Amino acid sequence: MKHPSRFLLPFLGLALLSETTAAQTATKPYSQRMADAFISWNPDSIVVGNAKVSRWNYEQGLMYTALERVWERTGDACYYTYIQKDLNRFVQKDGSIRTYKAEEFQLDNVTPGRGLLLLSQLSAVPEQDKYIKAAQLLRKQLDAQPRTKEGGFWHKKIYPNQMWLDGLYMAAPFYAEYSRVFNQPAGLDDVAKQFALIEQHLVDPKTGLLYHGYDESREQPWANKTTGQSPSFWDRAVGWYGMALVDVLDYFPANHPQRPALVKALQRLAPVLAKYQDAKTGTWSLVMGQEGRKGNYAEASGSSMFVYALAKGVRLGYLDKKYAAVAKKGYEGILKTFVATEANGALAYNGTVSVGGLGGKPYRDGTFDYYLTEPLRKNDLKGVGPFILASTEMEIAAEAGIGQGKTVGLDYFFNHEMRKSPLTGEQEQWHYTWEERQHGGFWLWGAQFRELGARTVAVPAAPTAASLKPLSVYIIVDPDSRKESPKPNYVQPADSKVITEWVKGGGTLVLLANDTANCETKRFNELAKNFGVQFTAQSVNMVQGAQFEQGKVDLTSGKAVFKNAGTAYVKELSVLSVAAPAQPLVTNNGKVIMATARLGKGKVFILGDPWLYNEYVDGRKIPASFENFQAGKDLATWLLGK
Repeated sequence: MKHPSRFLLPFLGLALLSETTAAQTATKPYSQRMADAFISWNPDSIVVGNAKVSRWNYEQGLMYTALERVWERTGDACYYTYIQKDLNRFVQKDGSIRTYKAEEFQLDNVTPGRGLLLLSQLSAVPEQDKYIKAAQLLRKQLDAQPRTKEGGFWHKKIYPNQMWLDGLYMAAPFYAEYSRVFNQPAGLDDVAKQFALIEQHLVDPKTGLLYHGYDESREQPWANKTTGQSPSFWDRAVGWYGMALVDVLDYFPANHPQRPALVKALQRLAPVLAKYQDAKTGTWSLVMGQEGRKGNYAEASGSSMFVYALAKGVRLGYLDKKYAAVAKKGYEGILKTFVATEANGALAYNGTVSVGGLGGKPYRDGTFDYYLTEPLRKNDLKGVGPFILASTEMEIAAEAGIGQGKTVGLDYFFNHEMRKSPLTGEQEQWHYTWEERQHGGFWLWGAQFRELGARTVAVPAAPTAASLKPLSVYIIVDPDSRKESPKPNYVQPADSKVITEWVKGGGTLVLLANDTANCETKRFNELAKNFGVQFTAQSVNMVQGAQFEQGKVDLTSGKAVFKNAGTAYVKELSVLSVAAPAQPLVTNNGKVIMATARLGKGKVFILGDPWLYNEYVDGRKIPASFENFQAGKDLATWLLGK
């Protein structure tokens, strides 16, 4: 023991490393920290509860949705990769699904289909056809699903004539998204019908709360012989319903005749949730409407579901802004009551009731006493998933002020490439659109604008003073040449004039060209010259294969715009020629890569490449050392700022 330090130093180093890792983890948002913790518990596949093997299950589907949202918020492909890896354990090459039994007609088994739809819509997904076929298999289940006489889905074949609140989340978001992706509008009508039946049969007129389920036949011992309703208001059942409402609305077009009814249902529910929130803790009780009854307790999954539904409802304009305070109070209560930090710095989630149901063996009678018999679980996925979703919404709410009241318009006129949809076979516009989730779309960049509080819209016609007036930001990307469109809409002198006057009046303009072989630059330059910029014929960053370093752009000279991102990947871009009023923003190797300009009350950002499309921001292709995702958020923040 002459030199004890030689034995202590390795342990000290490990301790310091552990502390550093914990510190880095603590700086991440709660949504990401909990997602990381979940992956650490289930490194190979999602195993639910005490099960010894993984199986196709609604909790698995819930986690797919939660991880997808974290991926969209971070651009870190590890979350996408986890979803894909887990799905591959089930989905076979022919589209069949291991452990899935369609003949059971369980709505629970439709929930993972949202992960299938994600992989169906992206580019560069190996064996993509199998995910599409698997999604179609789940959709076929809904075609044959037994229904009540009024057309409501039975929750399961073994529960005849019964609709449960749970079933709305299990099937409706998948059904709605599938209907939108595959252009089957009749499906949206059917989705709306399911909610209408719930509003008709399960809402208690006295409290506004919703009963867990109803039996159309009135044969179940738990069913009220007059109404068919179950006896109690279970928080998680109400939570499933609230989450289903805000999620299906993502897929209903603004002009859909049933959309107002769905919004009205959410608006009816919101004050009820506010009423039954615990005034001290901000959480909600397991059995609602009996908060003061002995044995009742604050429950984690329902509390997170309510925060998610309220916060998302406010963000998307369905609910009055006053409910943001209800969500915030609820979230703070969740963090204090249910969230714990383990010794290794990872998060844990306590206080989730394991299950809740009606009927079955042993028989569940739906009473207050029954719900209290179900045990609590730590890190139960029915609590973890909603907590991640609630956290994403609260994190968005914290940064959404910058874009409030602002609209970002993306040109669909000068860039107007058409193709046959790979999913529907119908003609569609593609390449640099908000809607497109494939490589060439701006799905993720659009999400960043929206999550900063702005509204994103398409500008489908030539710009006019009237069409530009509502816009705070106007983005023109890669105007078509004849190579890209047989009848391209070229930028005309009248277009340049109206756009320039709009900028002078305070508009923010974005001009993203491309290398000269893939962009109509001659007429585009007539617009760009009004701001002191020209897209030259010189192209740089000509990347060969996977030699990504050839596309490296150092952003450190552009701190005025890129506050956080330091390095970007930009491939095959047109070098800029810059004169007043423009100023170089980012220069690499003596070449001006990006520029900005101030004209009148407005400002302009110019780059010779579309660069922020999904392929180069979603983390799946380029190395993590390139910070395109963060650069997109930095740029969106600058564009929305003064």
